[in-house]
Amino acid sequence: MNALAAHDLHSLADLLGQWGYARSHAPRILREFYDASGQHTPRHPSFGPRLCHRLSETFPVLTSEVVGRHVSQDGTTKLLIGLHDGKIVESVLMPAHRPDRAAGCLSSQVGCAMGCDFCASTRNGFVRNLESHEIVEQFLFLKTVSEAQGRRLRSLVFMGMGEPLLNLDNVLSAIRRIADPAMGALGWRQVTVSTVGIVPGINRLIEADLNIHLAVSLHAPDDETRSRLIPVNRRWPIREIIDATRRFAEQTGRIPTIEYTMLSGVNDSEAQAGQLVHLLSDLRAHVNLIPYNAIGAGLSGVNYARPSADRMLAFLSILQTAGVVAHFRETRGDDVAAACGQLAGQGA
Repeated sequence: MNALAAHDLHSLADLLGQWGYARSHAPRILREFYDASGQHTPRHPSFGPRLCHRLSETFPVLTSEVVGRHVSQDGTTKLLIGLHDGKIVESVLMPAHRPDRAAGCLSSQVGCAMGCDFCASTRNGFVRNLESHEIVEQFLFLKTVSEAQGRRLRSLVFMGMGEPLLNLDNVLSAIRRIADPAMGALGWRQVTVSTVGIVPGINRLIEADLNIHLAVSLHAPDDETRSRLIPVNRRWPIREIIDATRRFAEQTGRIPTIEYTMLSGVNDSEAQAGQLVHLLSDLRAHVNLIPYNAIGAGLSGVNYARPSADRMLAFLSILQTAGVVAHFRETRGDDVAAACGQLAGQGA
C-alpha cells in the first residue's frame, strides 16, 4: 500500500534518491504533509512540477477515510474510520477543559483478542493489526477535526480498539512519526500507550526509550478476580505485571498510570481498595478510577453495572488516605458509545 504516512525521513529520502531527486526534499515534503493534516499531496514550489506530479501519482492523499461521525452532548467526537479493506476502527477526540486544546484516543487493531469481559472492542474478536500508516492517519483525522474546532490536539492515548503491545512494531513506528518534531510534532511526552499487561511488550517499550507514558489496565487487585475479567491474566499474573511496570518507572523516569474500571459488586469493595493499596505500596503510580460505561452483556453473559457514587467515593478515600495518588476519570462521550470500553467499530 503506497502511503506517505508510512514513510519517515530516511525511507522517504531513500525513495527520492531512487527516483533521481534530491534526498534533501524529504523533510519539507513530510512537514507539509503533516502541517496540512494529510489533506493534500505536498506541492511546495521548490519541488518542481515533475516531483509534485510523481508524488501525487505515487501517493493517495490518505488510504483511509472518515465514514461516520458522532458528536456527544459534551463535545466528544467519535470518528468511524474506513480502511482500504472495508474494515472500520474508531478514534475519539475529547475537548479539554482549556478551550484551545483537545486530546485524542487511537486504535491499534481491528477488533481485540484480549476478551476483557467489560469491553465492547473484544466482542467480535481479533480481525487484524493496523499498519503504522493507518494509525498515523487516525492522528491526522483527529488533528483536522480539532483544528476545525479551534483547538490544538495536545495529547494522544492508545486506549481505543485493540491491545497496542500486541502490535508494537507498528505502534512504535506510528508514534515516531506522530511525535517527531520533523513530522507530526506532537511531542514524545504527549503520548500514552495502554496495555492490559503484556509483560514482554512492556519490556520492549522500555527498550524503545521513546520518553512516552505507560498506562496499565489492572481493574482488580487480586488474580482470581482479574482472571475472570481479563483472561490474559492467567498468562501474566498481577505480580509480574506490577514488576514490569516498576521497571518501566525506574528505567524511564515516567510515572505509570494504573487504570481501574469500577464494577459494582465485582471489584469495588473496601477490602479490595485495601488490597490495591498494598499492591502499589512499593510503586509510585497514579491510579485512574474509571466508572464503568455500559456495553450490555459481556462475553461471559454478565451484565455489569457502575457502583453507586457513595461506594466509589469510599473506594477513592481509602486509596487517598493511604497516600495513593488517585482520581476519577471523567466520563466523556458515553451517549455516543465513545467512552472508555465502548469502542467497537460499529458506531453509536
